[in-house]
Amino acid sequence: MATNDALKNQLAEKSTQVVDPSKLGFKALMNTPAMKKKFTDILHEKSDSFMGSLMTLVGGDNYLSQAEPMTIIASALKAATMDLPIDKNLGYAYVVPFNRSEKVGNKWVKHNEAQFILGYKGYIQLAQRSGQYKALNALAIYDGQLIDWNPLTEEFKFDYKAKVSDEVIGYVGFFELLNGFKKTVYWTKQEIESHRIKNAKGYDKEKLSGAWVDNYDSMAIKTVLRNMLSKWGLLSVEMQSAIISDEKVFRVDENNDLIEETDLSDMEPMPQDLKEAEKVVDDPVTDEGQESLFDSTNPPLNK
Repeated sequence: MATNDALKNQLAEKSTQVVDPSKLGFKALMNTPAMKKKFTDILHEKSDSFMGSLMTLVGGDNYLSQAEPMTIIASALKAATMDLPIDKNLGYAYVVPFNRSEKVGNKWVKHNEAQFILGYKGYIQLAQRSGQYKALNALAIYDGQLIDWNPLTEEFKFDYKAKVSDEVIGYVGFFELLNGFKKTVYWTKQEIESHRIKNAKGYDKEKLSGAWVDNYDSMAIKTVLRNMLSKWGLLSVEMQSAIISDEKVFRVDENNDLIEETDLSDMEPMPQDLKEAEKVVDDPVTDEGQESLFDSTNPPLNK
């Protein structure tokens, strides 16, 4: 029969055993002291509310809840480093589940992982924080609104009151820096489609997937903004990090540092007919009230 001392020693040994974080479920991983500290170090007094919103997000999404817990939390941490909310109703940043196929030996193994996706409002928010932009805007152009577009001189003429149908024919982006530099870009619907297909993940690249299914215009506007800002805008360190991190899978390593997944080949969104996890609820993009995205309806987050 074991003595009291022996039992105490056994209990002490069990309590000091290191648990592999990769073996923990989402809730258990969120409740570890190391993970709580990671969120607190980044968000300080806002960490509890952010962690609560992540718990709500995962709890309300059956397919996201099945994703690898570490990738869910790492994606949320990436949004936290940018001080962007992950509530998909707000449209700043999203945590979206994806399938990834990996060949192990002679077999293909499918992984369900979460991916960090930055919304177009997130790009606007980061540009606004940089303090370098006097104006920044992007919107959909409907049939009948476009009068003329000269890509050489960047003269863009349109009449938003001349809309004749709900068919979107293109997307325009504009910014002006405080130093007076201006840039206007215009993408036709066909150019957006070509870009989307070229960069689509999965086997059927022409099929709409992910946030593109229910929020095509918002994703198209994000594409225009990201391309315009990355090529011609003034990018703060935070904006550079956002562009590099967008649509990537992250993990937390043994040092509690965020690292990007190295192999993202053969990655595709969860089947649309099986889930609602990819349905991102952005505000509808219209041609009304688009004079500026720097207004009271899009205030900066408090740091």
